[in-house]
Amino acid sequence: MADITMPQLGETVTEGTITRWAKKVGDTVDEDEVLFEVSTDKVDSEVPSPVAGVLAEILVQEGETADVGAKLAVITDGGQPASAAGGAEAAPAAADAGVEGNGAAPVAPAGDEAVGTGTAGAGGAVVDEQEQDVAPRPAPVPAPSPTPQPVSATGGADTTAGAEGRVLSPVVRRLLNEHGLRPGEISATGVGGRITRADVLAVIDRLGAGGPPRPASTLTAASAADAAPAATGAPAPTAPAQTAAAAAGNGVAPGRVSGQDESVPFSKIRRRTAEHMRRSLDTSAHTLVVIEVDYEAVDRVRLPARARFKEEEGVSLTYLPFIARAVVDAIHDFPSVNATVGDDELIVHHYVNLGVAVDLAHEGLIVPVVHDADDKRLRALARGIGDLAGRARSKKLSADDISGGTFTITNPGGYGTFLTAPIINQPQVAILSTDGVKPKPVAVALPGGGYGVAVHPVGNLAIAFDHRAFDGAYASAFLARLREILETRDWGQELV
Repeated sequence: MADITMPQLGETVTEGTITRWAKKVGDTVDEDEVLFEVSTDKVDSEVPSPVAGVLAEILVQEGETADVGAKLAVITDGGQPASAAGGAEAAPAAADAGVEGNGAAPVAPAGDEAVGTGTAGAGGAVVDEQEQDVAPRPAPVPAPSPTPQPVSATGGADTTAGAEGRVLSPVVRRLLNEHGLRPGEISATGVGGRITRADVLAVIDRLGAGGPPRPASTLTAASAADAAPAATGAPAPTAPAQTAAAAAGNGVAPGRVSGQDESVPFSKIRRRTAEHMRRSLDTSAHTLVVIEVDYEAVDRVRLPARARFKEEEGVSLTYLPFIARAVVDAIHDFPSVNATVGDDELIVHHYVNLGVAVDLAHEGLIVPVVHDADDKRLRALARGIGDLAGRARSKKLSADDISGGTFTITNPGGYGTFLTAPIINQPQVAILSTDGVKPKPVAVALPGGGYGVAVHPVGNLAIAFDHRAFDGAYASAFLARLREILETRDWGQELV
């Protein structure tokens, strides 16, 4: 018998939604045959069966969301009926319910709550979780703990017991603390009466939209202890309800209102992008350095070659491949921009996996990765970037396509931007923004001495970097080297 679990579909992906089971309970499954399809905020994937046998049990139904590593199904060798396979799960389930009924903290099975994450410049997804379609457990009767403990603001990897004797995952604890909520205020829909991420988000959305206030009856002695700042010595967080009330008192619409206003719920990728951006700002000491670049040397090669390049490579010859090629070379001279902050250390990567942020119809961002970009010349980089961008917009990226990035470029310049201060794509330490290129008068050296004025294509390059990793002088020197490469290289050799 083999347990089928939710696979890891990217380094920042912690949950997925089952969109289709290719087999039914009782069907024979061959090894490497497609078993189910899973969707995340980043990719849609067909997952093959790791073993051959008979699909004896499906624990997560189509449309339901589960954590990475959560048990999804059971495959037997064909000699054991589905009822026997499922029976092995019944005893632990009943035992868990009995422990909860005594107010003790059981060990939570994987998949009860989603662990939050995000991508950079990129994003993630939140999908409503539903109770698994399995035999119902007895309803837990939680008893107040004699020594209530506050919900921890820092979550470890394990699911632990929080206030009121409830089992809370790290992400649930974090959301409760960030929004000033208490476990007793949440209606739990998870298996065994556990609070899921979706349960907390539903309350946050309701309060943020001017929903009904918290019922006083939900505040138990334990949850009241959670609310007391004196218990931890930390100030009480501001609740969304208080924020909405204050906004309303100042004449500001708190969210969903009548009249000409429209409430647009966050999509799953919009919500995950927001989470990732917020976490990046909370993690890194963001600093911005900007430099102006003259693209005359680039355009002398780029403009005459555009039509032929598009015909040969199938992608447009924009400024981005030139910048990407220059970035790869500049990183060799300034390797610390291609790094990750570790535990009291800087982990410098001596290879370049170049991420390029892609906009998904203004709904969110994703950062597919050109792996081993330092081994590629301009043509290969242009093909790689074009291919990844196209597959990102059609949701055809694989997990490998969004994993392992070491440095990111975001490219808003197509909209004519002047200066952009991007947010670092964690866990990287720097991100480069390529802003709009426009004709501008510039001073040029004359052959006989002195200067004249000419009109050249000019644009800004901005790097947001983590000041924990290096200082402004290093970032400025990196940009200066990048500008030197763009302005002085014989780019014609790159297109041969």
